Amino acid sequence: MKTIGNILWFLLGGLETAIMWCLFGLFWCITIIGIPFGLQSFKFAKLSLWPMGKVIKMDFGKHAIMNILWFILGGFSLALTYLIVGLVWCVTIIGIPFGLQAFKFAKLACFPFGAEVTTPDAIAAAADNAQA
Repeated sequence: MKTIGNILWFLLGGLETAIMWCLFGLFWCITIIGIPFGLQSFKFAKLSLWPMGKVIKMDFGKHAIMNILWFILGGFSLALTYLIVGLVWCVTIIGIPFGLQAFKFAKLACFPFGAEVTTPDAIAAAADNAQA
């Protein structure tokens, strides 16, 4: 099911969103000060292509100052936009999976520094390795 969802997401705007995030990332990387913000934009671009089946592990404390700067410089408005888009998608039953993906983006939009995009399988494998 996630494969079909990813294909639909890709066709209905995922590719355009990924291109947009790549352009933002390149824009940020023009200056040395903006490189960390550009790298976070590339994280969004990668997630924008195939978001279904991905999990975001948050670690705000890893880069707290950068997260606060991101939030002030546009993270709040970005998260609010994704939240509204998610609510619109969730109006219909068919749109709920896409709304949930928008909520995932809203979570990442708040504090992307230190956040890791992974799969549930990778989390389970890491937990198994930690127990061994």
